[in-house]
Amino acid sequence: MRLRIIGIALVLALGAAACRPHPGGYHRVRAATIADRLRRYAGDDAARQASLAGLFEEAGCRGDRLELQPVDNADAPNVICTLPGETDGVLVVGAHFDRVDVGDGVADNWSGASLLPSLYQSLGRTPRRHTFLFIGFSDEEEGYVGSKFYADTLDAARRASIRAMVNLDTLGLTSARVWERDSSPPLVELLHAVARARGLPLDACNIDDYGDSDGSSFKKHGIPVLTLHSVTPGTWDILHSEKDRFAAVGQSDYYDTYNLVAAFLAALDAAPPAGAEGAGPGSTPPRDNPAGGNLPETTP
Repeated sequence: MRLRIIGIALVLALGAAACRPHPGGYHRVRAATIADRLRRYAGDDAARQASLAGLFEEAGCRGDRLELQPVDNADAPNVICTLPGETDGVLVVGAHFDRVDVGDGVADNWSGASLLPSLYQSLGRTPRRHTFLFIGFSDEEEGYVGSKFYADTLDAARRASIRAMVNLDTLGLTSARVWERDSSPPLVELLHAVARARGLPLDACNIDDYGDSDGSSFKKHGIPVLTLHSVTPGTWDILHSEKDRFAAVGQSDYYDTYNLVAAFLAALDAAPPAGAEGAGPGSTPPRDNPAGGNLPETTP
């Protein structure tokens, strides 16, 4: 998460109207695997990029599904894993893998980046309507360089195909928080509905004056964005400090966040397409079962 020096104004807010998407299931990756992937944070940005690519391959994203996108003015490329879907609609799930020089950068933001291969693994064993792009962005801490390059260089048709962007930045310091004021209201509604249906913890924490993240690169192009994090008044000082170590991430909170994101993505994929009556990533989903199905755990 790229910090602003101008100050911190954290506003805690709850309140999203109930909505229920069509059901969608996912395969649950084991907690031990999620924790092991989080432990593979070591090294500079180039080493972390290579580690992330290796994690994608380990999760089954190989060959022409895995792409390293060179980024202008960045030392490391974006890492892009594609999960093909049945329609032209695209859902982007992004997290930056770079870090600042202080601390180990585990929470900010290896916690988001290392979750991407597990989400691919969770969703990839069931046919999906949308094509999912799981993207590890480079140089977020230098001004969202990787995400800006990705979003700005898309042609108009490809950009228009993106139904939503889900941004994961700094997870597991607490239970999941959604940045409501920075996120599309229908996506926030859907997230709250999934959390309620599955009994998973979720709060709102708006961090407008604290910093920004890669979602801004997509918002400026009119793409609906949802940003998930775990920053609160009690955890903000961990970021960009010596405190950002593996021990700072609570494994129970982190695994709950993984399950929430996986269930949310499955539900979002199952929502009717944009233009259909009642729903789509840009409008309120229809009323149905928000929980979706839980499929067996995968190995690893």
